Amino acid sequence: MAAAALLPAGALRAAEPGRARHSPAQVVVIPVRAPIAQPELYILRRGLKEAIAHHVDTIVLDMETPGGALDVTFEMLKALEKFPGKTVTYVNREAISAGALIAAGTDEIYFAPGGVIGAAAPVLVTGGDLDATLREKIVSYLKARVRSLSEGKGFRGQVISAMIDADSELRIGDELLKPKGELLSLTASEAMKEYGNPPQPLLGAGIADNLAGVLDRIHGAGNYHITRLKVSWPETLAQYLTALTPLLLAGGLLCMFIEFKTPGFGVFGIAGIGLLGVVFFGHYIAGLTGYEPLFFFLLGVLLVAVEVLLVPGTMIWALAGATLMFGSLVWSMLDLWPGQPLALQGDLLLRPLANVMVGVVLAVAAFLALLKYLPQGGLWGGMVLEAAVAGEPAAIRALHVGGAGALAATDLLGLTGTAATALFPSGQVEIAGNRYEAKLAVGYAEAGSPVRVTGVGEFGLIVEVLA
Repeated sequence: MAAAALLPAGALRAAEPGRARHSPAQVVVIPVRAPIAQPELYILRRGLKEAIAHHVDTIVLDMETPGGALDVTFEMLKALEKFPGKTVTYVNREAISAGALIAAGTDEIYFAPGGVIGAAAPVLVTGGDLDATLREKIVSYLKARVRSLSEGKGFRGQVISAMIDADSELRIGDELLKPKGELLSLTASEAMKEYGNPPQPLLGAGIADNLAGVLDRIHGAGNYHITRLKVSWPETLAQYLTALTPLLLAGGLLCMFIEFKTPGFGVFGIAGIGLLGVVFFGHYIAGLTGYEPLFFFLLGVLLVAVEVLLVPGTMIWALAGATLMFGSLVWSMLDLWPGQPLALQGDLLLRPLANVMVGVVLAVAAFLALLKYLPQGGLWGGMVLEAAVAGEPAAIRALHVGGAGALAATDLLGLTGTAATALFPSGQVEIAGNRYEAKLAVGYAEAGSPVRVTGVGEFGLIVEVLA
């Protein structure tokens, strides 16, 4: 997982609080070298969170992009606003459309000698023009966002607005730079041309042959340490995993429900754990939260196992475990940032809660549809006390799960048989050609082990392993 360890501990040792003032500045370079899509957002968000946690001084976006999705662009701009240090864009070749908007959200914009920026009008995903009314609304919103991002940054607000809106005229003093009816695009030299009194560059902070030239100007030659990130296959995969979150959740929970309904532990339990693990993996790679939610989810699973295997019927452990599992799933999807207080607002919780609730509803509906095809009892029976029928608990009536005929519960006391399934400690035993739900008082037994009935509980026979 190439991007898992974004910032090596050795590389960032100097960036920890209390470092000497003469220590090299810590710089993280994040690539924006493809159409703006989820993988670019994920690597940016993870890189920024790691940088905040390690007190990095400067973030540089190494940009060469033709543009991309507007919603992802807004998410990237929001993420950049959370970084307390300096943010810089290096237009390595082009920052077109969404790339220009993202560059406008950084503190400084540097250019390679052949760099180009501009043409940021919103269009459909297919490349076609928007409906006139919709276009007007989006353009108005974008220009307002750009003005808020560009306060105190010279001509940036005017310039980016002229890149967004073909009907916007760009005039500085008496000089007309862009008439109405066309979108503005700038070369590196045009972006560095000075206007106004006192003179200042139109958009750029400088032109440099490479990133080293940019950082030499910002921090001084040799006075910085660079950590370069890259988009790896997990970031690319995560965009699909996060999109499928409700279905993955539903599949994982359904498998766990079926596992609780069948004796022993097998393929459904493994599949359920695997699918839920994929959910955590996808959101970890997406840069939302760390590994902590997975720890609490496993703790919840452990509490449910205690209820099922050790103290069935109390429901206290199961409810506590289910609460931890549900909460950890929501937690894994929250966009949390280092050093910032947790504010559980509607926008932050809406998507995680919706994903989890949809997954739970789908899993329960599928489980109920399959319930009549599943065997009676299993681990599930240890969690649910069924209604009494004809003066005898229905759980006792359901002890018999296979064979020509069943003996009365009291007639089974003292009889011997074999474990039809592994007992961990619950499962099934075979006595006189019939199968019954059973549970060991203590320990576990492999399938085929000789057993003797020592009692009858609410949810099955109580047996012991014969020596």
